[in-house]
Amino acid sequence: MLIGEVARRSGVSARMLRHYESLGLVRPSGRTGSGYREYSGEDVRRIFHVESLRAVGLSLREIGRALDDPGFTPADLVDDLIRRTRERIAAETELLIRLDRVHATDPAGWEDVLQVLAVLRALGSPSAGARQRAALAPVDEVPVEALVEAALDERDPVVAGALRWALARSGGSAALLAEGLGSPEPEVRERAVRSLAELPGDEAVALLRDALTHPDAVVRGRAALALGARGEAAATPVLVDMIVTGSNDTDAADTLSVLAGDDAAADRIASLLVGRIGDGTTEPPARGRLTQALAGIPGPTASRALTDLVGDADRAVALTATYLLRLRGDG
Repeated sequence: MLIGEVARRSGVSARMLRHYESLGLVRPSGRTGSGYREYSGEDVRRIFHVESLRAVGLSLREIGRALDDPGFTPADLVDDLIRRTRERIAAETELLIRLDRVHATDPAGWEDVLQVLAVLRALGSPSAGARQRAALAPVDEVPVEALVEAALDERDPVVAGALRWALARSGGSAALLAEGLGSPEPEVRERAVRSLAELPGDEAVALLRDALTHPDAVVRGRAALALGARGEAAATPVLVDMIVTGSNDTDAADTLSVLAGDDAAADRIASLLVGRIGDGTTEPPARGRLTQALAGIPGPTASRALTDLVGDADRAVALTATYLLRLRGDG
């Protein structure tokens, strides 16, 4: 077949076929009497081999090695190709995300586009100061998805605080932050619940309520502290658990005292504390912390419990109860 026929059947242009010949990839087996290139069936098959290898991303140099080196083993080359492909996909995915975030701000002109791009670059800067300044930018210049991603990744406590503040004023970030609660990384889960805790609105409260049953005790505790500060009684059992385990137990006790704002709530909380004190499985240090927590709970139930604990077999618990009764004027 002449070069024009080969080009028509293979879909490879005559110009590219000549380029392949100049590189030594595919040489026509013969020439006509007039000097025209003439390709054999084997030549055409080699053309298709070249095109197939190009389609998976091999360079022409790599294709030449693959076709001409009888000792060539493709495993290493394919591994390298996989690595390069993944890098390219990651780079293009990052570009797509950046474009989506620019588009979400509905830029009116190129100045707006450039401003958003500058903020996005700053959020990913190695400089903590640059990241903090980006978090403090006008809310319409910072895509909320970028803020959430930055907040979940941020390790600097000052910048993290600025990002949480930015999220609180941005609105619409609660559902995105909730996705962070499912992260396999404990640090990301904690950052997610801390950010949710500072968001206003019913959506954030609902997500924090759901987090009270999260398998991560740190997430449960952060959610309980945030909900308790908002007067949510549903946080009470988790706060009591925190006192038992000694995890942020002082904050948990303070929050319980806030929740004990009326007689019914005070009696309910005191009963939960007393129940855990009397639980035969509760260790002495935990019984001591539970006794101390009764200090912030008003009402007769807490007073009766402290009176009973004055005679407790655990001397530390008995002394604590005696001291607390005196402070309450009941001793």
